[in-house]
Amino acid sequence: MTIKLYCFGESGNAYKAALALQFSGLDWEPVFVDFFAGASRAPEFREMNVMGEAPVLQDGDMRLTQSGAIQQYITDKSGKLGGAPEDKYEVLRWVLWDNHKLSSQAGMTRFLMNFLPEDKRPEQVIGFMQGRLKAAYDTLNSHLEGRDWIVGKGLTNADLSCCGYLYYPEPFGFDRKDYPNIDAWLTRISDTPGWKHPYDLMPGNPSDRA
Repeated sequence: MTIKLYCFGESGNAYKAALALQFSGLDWEPVFVDFFAGASRAPEFREMNVMGEAPVLQDGDMRLTQSGAIQQYITDKSGKLGGAPEDKYEVLRWVLWDNHKLSSQAGMTRFLMNFLPEDKRPEQVIGFMQGRLKAAYDTLNSHLEGRDWIVGKGLTNADLSCCGYLYYPEPFGFDRKDYPNIDAWLTRISDTPGWKHPYDLMPGNPSDRA
């Protein structure tokens, strides 16, 4: 049975789940959620996810929301992306760190800077968020010194979680050249067979609304 991932291309959180599916070898297909037209807040979507968010994974009778939970489900089902058995909690630690310190800040900052009308962009809030993001980038860049991957000796959900927003072209205060270890790590991920850019992996692109 084909797994369905309800998602949209602009969402870094959906991208984490889509990448995990892409690298897992499981049979899956994306289902477009027209977030910017309010689809995730519609009653029929709320019946599927009371949180009103994407991504949502549907695998037969199994339905999951939240990217970290979806990634773990994919690992449990495919046996991939979890790292060595002794790495389980270290992978989880970095997924939780990303959700709190990196992706949550990057997603909000990118939204404020690119998807709001210019006259409604709160510059002081954006500046504050970018300061917090710089601290997160510094933490990740330092951790990757002398390492190929965030945890262990191969690609794991820790990598897929932390990279979720870092391939997007819209400006939000991140420049790969300023963080050489992150830059090299992102290249390793994108060189992995099966990798696709978020706008190629999932339906939905800012150009659709231009």
